[in-house]
Amino acid sequence: MTTHERLLQRPLQPKDGTAGIERPRGLLESVPEDPEPLLELASRHVVSSRQFDRAKLAQLFRLAAQYESTPQLMHLPLTGKILISAFYEPSTRTRLSFESAWHRLGGAVMSITDPKSTGIAKGESLADIAEMFNNYGDVIVLRSSEDQAVYDMLDTLRIPIVNAGNGIDEHPTQAMADLYTIAKWRPELLQGPVPEGERIRVGIIGVPSRMRTVRSLLLLLACFPEAVGEVVIVSNEPENFDAGQRKELEEAGLRLRVVGELDPVLPELDVVYINAIAWVGDSFESLGSGLHLTRESPLKPGAIILHPLARGKELATELDDTPHNWYFAQARGAVFIRMALLTSVVRRISAVMDTPEE
Repeated sequence: MTTHERLLQRPLQPKDGTAGIERPRGLLESVPEDPEPLLELASRHVVSSRQFDRAKLAQLFRLAAQYESTPQLMHLPLTGKILISAFYEPSTRTRLSFESAWHRLGGAVMSITDPKSTGIAKGESLADIAEMFNNYGDVIVLRSSEDQAVYDMLDTLRIPIVNAGNGIDEHPTQAMADLYTIAKWRPELLQGPVPEGERIRVGIIGVPSRMRTVRSLLLLLACFPEAVGEVVIVSNEPENFDAGQRKELEEAGLRLRVVGELDPVLPELDVVYINAIAWVGDSFESLGSGLHLTRESPLKPGAIILHPLARGKELATELDDTPHNWYFAQARGAVFIRMALLTSVVRRISAVMDTPEE
């Protein structure tokens, strides 16, 4: 009998919906409920990580943890609402996690996965497309390879738009998923000033000026400078920051260091965030040649690895069955953080926080 035949004869195991559930519960219990910061997101566009502060992020994480840990108590606050899922650039996790989040909240989804199937192929402007979207849905999620696409739609939009990645500019909800993962790993990081010796060191293998995931993550980390001892950028590129980018982060309180070699700093790092792909136009470029994580990498005991996925050779599959693997949990958590954000944007936060009577 071949390996494939044996796999086909093996019954599937039901998905364990409680696996790791103590993590979101721990986060949920560590953050006092305060709906006010989330109410400020109602009927707002979500374009940049700069729109968020410590209070908004903490409450988004709390709500995401509530969704993740107590799904049986969840209302369906978006019943009757329609999401326009407009992905003009290839995507698996981001598109499906947004659509999964919306469906789990009770809403319906209309998807666009190819700009050639829209008026763009006929030369229609994004402003005119936005005007049409106003009539068809309640929220838009847009991914585009053009940095300016989301901004070009703002003036004519009367429904909220959520940026799901615009060129090399930003990817704010991915950064929220990244930080939500860190918050579940160490909930005490959200509770105020952390003693110097207990602050985390975060290593980011990537290029802040050319990777939207890295750019947005750094902006969100800058909301918690009293919890982050240092951010180490690991890159073999000659230029890593746009003009003013590093200054903005350091003025917010982040301590930044740039190094060219990975292994010498790995034993110091509590969180290792690795990415190798930067989108440029309709294609992508691979960065970070020679910077790889394998089972032989000198990782600090207890350190966690994050990756926005999809991965290539930079992150070995042999790390998947080690305690360092938090990148799959990171992808899972993205559904719940997007549920929290979408609920807040469509002004249904009170319906979620009211639990049903016994």
